[in-house]
Amino acid sequence: MTIIQSIILGIVEGITEFLPISSTAHLIITGKILGIPSSEFLKTFEISIQLGAILAVVVLYWKRLWQNFSIIWKLAAAFIPTAIIGLVMYKIIKNFLLESLLVIALSLLIGGILLIFFEKWHAKKSKIIDAKTETMELEKISYRQAVILGVAQSLAMIPGVSRSAATIIGGLGLGINRKTIVEFSFLLAIPTMLAATVLDIYKNPSALSGEQLTLWMVGFITSFITAIIGIKFLIKYIQKNDFQAFGWYRIVIGFLILISLLF
Repeated sequence: MTIIQSIILGIVEGITEFLPISSTAHLIITGKILGIPSSEFLKTFEISIQLGAILAVVVLYWKRLWQNFSIIWKLAAAFIPTAIIGLVMYKIIKNFLLESLLVIALSLLIGGILLIFFEKWHAKKSKIIDAKTETMELEKISYRQAVILGVAQSLAMIPGVSRSAATIIGGLGLGINRKTIVEFSFLLAIPTMLAATVLDIYKNPSALSGEQLTLWMVGFITSFITAIIGIKFLIKYIQKNDFQAFGWYRIVIGFLILISLLF
């Protein structure tokens, strides 16, 4: 991997991490397009580079967390099922799912279709839901809802599903308003991706060393900067739009990957 390739992957990570289109899938696809050889370092890079995007969330939301510890406890409740499932599925995810473009293509495609259908269903319910939850804040998410959101997020261990999409759809289905569940998704990424990175580095301590560490730092800084832009864009976007456009985008990308695999 070169410095330029590291920067490109950092940009892709920062832009896609919080959008419902799967940052992991986009990192893997971009790596293939750039011709980066598969290696333990690349796999670790694709997992740990997300820390840059997570730092962006900490910078933007630290005051909110510091002023209300109840949010932290609810994030912990949501993280527990993700952690348990992640530990059980770690080897399968790292050694098999991350290697499969077919899994990514099908996840993007099916996820896109489900996202569109869900938004059409939710549009019929939105007036009732929004009227009941328009003043709902992060602090009002219950522990029961938090655990369910953690289970929903666990689906994103399959590359292409999208952590943010799974969490947001789960939250909307529970009757949480769009802005609140999007922000909860941002915050839930902090313990989730931190734990995923720590686990991966613990399992592969030599993956980041020497020149590789420099490449990782470049990608980390790039993803941090672009993630701040991505977060602010999404918060502004959801004020007037739903996620159907992202669903169509997923379908197009999924089809393109399937076509590339056939030819």
